[in-house]
Amino acid sequence: MPKRSLRQQMLARRRCLDAAEYLAASLRAQRTFLSTAEYGRAKALALYAPVHNEVDTSLVLSTSLDNDKRVFYPVVVGSSLEFRLVTGSGDLHAGSYGILEPAAGCPVMAVEEADVIVVPGVAYDLTGHRIGYGKGYYDKALHQLEGEGHLVGLCFDFQVVEALQGEPHDVKMDLVITDRRAIRPQD
Repeated sequence: MPKRSLRQQMLARRRCLDAAEYLAASLRAQRTFLSTAEYGRAKALALYAPVHNEVDTSLVLSTSLDNDKRVFYPVVVGSSLEFRLVTGSGDLHAGSYGILEPAAGCPVMAVEEADVIVVPGVAYDLTGHRIGYGKGYYDKALHQLEGEGHLVGLCFDFQVVEALQGEPHDVKMDLVITDRRAIRPQD
């Protein structure tokens, strides 16, 4: 299925989640992520602020801060992403595309400082390929970290398909976490 069609189908399916189903599935996915060795070892991680019924990340944020982990969030700057350190959800304000972003006063951090980067997406496959929203922000920002064990896709299980047609500029995930399973892609 072409990327555009799959993207539309997955976004429509996410929009159809009722509030209770969304919250319960988001909680399961976050708990699965929090139980991974990758999260346990991490001293710093990058999260996203969910939009369009993406898996919520608020439990991961609060748990990370409670465990003295540093947490970064992305900010759209021109055609790229910049990551900034936050100390709590109060540091987040509506930014580009209506997505919550760290305030201007939050310190800029090199994304390489994050031990784990939780990456939003529209669809993933069993080998770690990902389809985003089509702007390429994460692909550009994270290409140098691909294959280093840092990149974690967080999604609902219905967003995982057997195979996606990856392109050279697409960044592959090292781990995909859903509300039902953890997928460790193998080449």
